[in-house]
Amino acid sequence: MKEELEKKEVGGTGRSVVVPFLVGGLVGAGIALLLAPKAGREVRADIKDLAMKTKDNVASTIQKGRELYTEGTNAISGAIEAGKAAFVEEKERHLKSA
Repeated sequence: MKEELEKKEVGGTGRSVVVPFLVGGLVGAGIALLLAPKAGREVRADIKDLAMKTKDNVASTIQKGRELYTEGTNAISGAIEAGKAAFVEEKERHLKSA
């Protein structure tokens, strides 16, 4: 999982690749809509469609983020518990040998 998260980071800043990609897509789509030779009604319909798609993409991205957060939290909790158990085991072993 760690390698997967490292692949999605940009320049080690911890930012996901998904956010700049979505923002770039939105800006490009907005410019395309404004420069397209269409009637106002058609442009408004296109903007509405774009807004709905964006809403779905954002909701999907948020859900994926929540899932990654949960996975990371579970992994960290497991590692902490394993560390505590190892500490107690070594402490007991050390006390027995002393």
